[in-house]
Amino acid sequence: MANRLSVIATRTGDDGTTGLGDGSRLPKDAPRVAALGEVDELNSVVGLLLTEALPPEMAADLLAIQHDLFDMGAELCIPGHVALKEEQIARLDARLAHYNAALPPLREFILPGGSRPAALAHMARTVCRRAERAVVGLARVDSVNAPVRQYLNRLSDLMFVLARCINQHAGQKDTFWAGAQARR
Repeated sequence: MANRLSVIATRTGDDGTTGLGDGSRLPKDAPRVAALGEVDELNSVVGLLLTEALPPEMAADLLAIQHDLFDMGAELCIPGHVALKEEQIARLDARLAHYNAALPPLREFILPGGSRPAALAHMARTVCRRAERAVVGLARVDSVNAPVRQYLNRLSDLMFVLARCINQHAGQKDTFWAGAQARR
């Protein structure tokens, strides 16, 4: 494989534009670039979560998610390109069902937190929701393949469930939200 990036500091973005994978240039605040940046940030947060001591099965799932997010980034970077497949969404659905089956039913809202890795999973969830909003905004002005939106929607749910599983694995109970009346 040839070198993909032989020069990192190209200076071509000094004018406030960025290059897409098809060679076109867009303003750095364009909806496509914003969506791409949010997905990149999400991938970084998942990477941060992976630095924690996690059950091997969960770490393997998160690594697969990072690869999927890179595929998503490629799709967003090259208008018209399709990289994310229905099978990747089906895999998320299956993993969500797998992890959720090990948890007690949730009858209350929970606060993000507990153990550090669970808090990072909650951060990934919220960044995922932001990425989803950016992709929805992009879809208003340009075409976006449905699996991109679907994947982000499922992934935010999975991150919520993973946070609970991580706390359970660490022996940490969920912290239930107490409404204003209960806190008085």
